[in-house]
Amino acid sequence: MEEGENVLRILEEAKVALKNKNVLKLKQLSDQTNNTVSRTQDADNIAIAVIIYSLGKIIEKGYVKDLRIIIKGIDKVIRSAKKDAVLLKKNLNQLRADVGKISPRMKKHIQEVFRKASINKASKIYEHGVSMENTAKLLGITVWELANYAGQTGISDSPESKTLGTRERIKIVEEIFG
Repeated sequence: MEEGENVLRILEEAKVALKNKNVLKLKQLSDQTNNTVSRTQDADNIAIAVIIYSLGKIIEKGYVKDLRIIIKGIDKVIRSAKKDAVLLKKNLNQLRADVGKISPRMKKHIQEVFRKASINKASKIYEHGVSMENTAKLLGITVWELANYAGQTGISDSPESKTLGTRERIKIVEEIFG
């Protein structure tokens, strides 16, 4: 599937999940976007992953009851994704701003959800093998925030993130060529 089609599919499914207030589906869609971000390190895909994940959290916490403005914003993002990358970026930024405006009383909480979502998404991208520095830069967070979160979640302790010792590497080479 072409990348643009994948983005459109994710956005369309996110719109349906929003209408149904399906938090689990939003998380799944955000995770699917993480896989793409790990490969492409594309800013628009990162924004989509963070927005979708944040919307799920915002709904889950009950910060926003009326989602019509957000759904209209997603429609705009979908239309722009079909036409123009510059317009897509503009509409993604507008959607994020609109989410913050929906509940002025909850604005600070919503901003915190976006911040935590960025850190969470960064940890997932880091887990896929993108360097900590590049990941932090892509998501607009500090390496310290990412390292702290990764340390708390144990990502850096996972077997995939550990390098093999010399003996283990020699053993693998012998098995391959031996």
